[in-house]
Amino acid sequence: MAFSDRLLSAWYEGHPALALLRPLEWLYRGVVQRKRERFVAGVGGIYRSPVPVLVVGNITVGGTGKTPMILWLIEHCRRKGLRVGVVSRGYGAQPPQLPWRVTAEQSAAVAGDEPLLIVQRSGVPLMIDPDRSRAVQALTAAEPLDLILSDDGLQHYRLARDLELVLIDAARGLGNGRCLPAGPLREPIERLQSVDALLYNGANSDRADGYAFTLQPTALVNLRSGERHALDHFGPGQQMHAVAGIGNPQRFFNTLQALHWQPEPHAFADHAEYSAEVLNFMPSLPLVMTEKDAVKCRAFAADDWWYLAVDAVPSQAFVTWFDAQLLRLIPDRPQP
Repeated sequence: MAFSDRLLSAWYEGHPALALLRPLEWLYRGVVQRKRERFVAGVGGIYRSPVPVLVVGNITVGGTGKTPMILWLIEHCRRKGLRVGVVSRGYGAQPPQLPWRVTAEQSAAVAGDEPLLIVQRSGVPLMIDPDRSRAVQALTAAEPLDLILSDDGLQHYRLARDLELVLIDAARGLGNGRCLPAGPLREPIERLQSVDALLYNGANSDRADGYAFTLQPTALVNLRSGERHALDHFGPGQQMHAVAGIGNPQRFFNTLQALHWQPEPHAFADHAEYSAEVLNFMPSLPLVMTEKDAVKCRAFAADDWWYLAVDAVPSQAFVTWFDAQLLRLIPDRPQP
């Protein structure tokens, strides 16, 4: 098990050695709290977008279903007649310049895996730049927009925001409740009191402090041909190699098991790089991966490589609440 995996396990399952990291945690908390205080006070060159900005983020290290939720938000806002754009840090991307407009034909090495997935699925105007304020300025200069979604960026305090949605893994929660490096939190738990809504990925129903959403498998897509097949393309008991390079790989493996398949799990680091050699598993079986991994593997995929398409499905209570927020932020929005 890699060190990062052992540390993640310790954060969520507990380990007494984490107490040794508490002095570093105090230093970290002091830095992030000062950044937050400066933002609240309006100090430090904060950029205000000409259109509303909605941040979709988390306060934990690890996956919480952020990309599927952003895709749902894009489509939902479009059905309301809104012109939507997205800005992202573009983790791992190496574009020729910044800011960089992501297009569907680019490689994940240039665009980053998550931004490329979002553009290929939705065609949304998307700009990457670690400086999200600069990304917003470039995007609004290039496109007439009604709303911008910030992919992550909850802690990017140089960008003013009109709405903050925080996603939490319902099964793992907030781990031991401590900040980095003694725990998985990017900001103290108290930060959640100032956000607009919490969404719990995998919750069976809404909670007193937030809304439920699930990730629903919708299809199997062949990496080489692009053919989409219903989930019954593989029958119950189908054996397969399962690849996941996401923040919480076990969630993906659990999903495959819930579909009554028998996956042989192969967990990789978040944003992992792949090659045909790395994915040459034995015995020879169909290989099923996440869509985020698939955008990096199409060029060398074998005939029996697939990705599982999933869609975010939020609760009706969240949809009602979100529609009210859109009406508040964009009262003169066009009608669909």
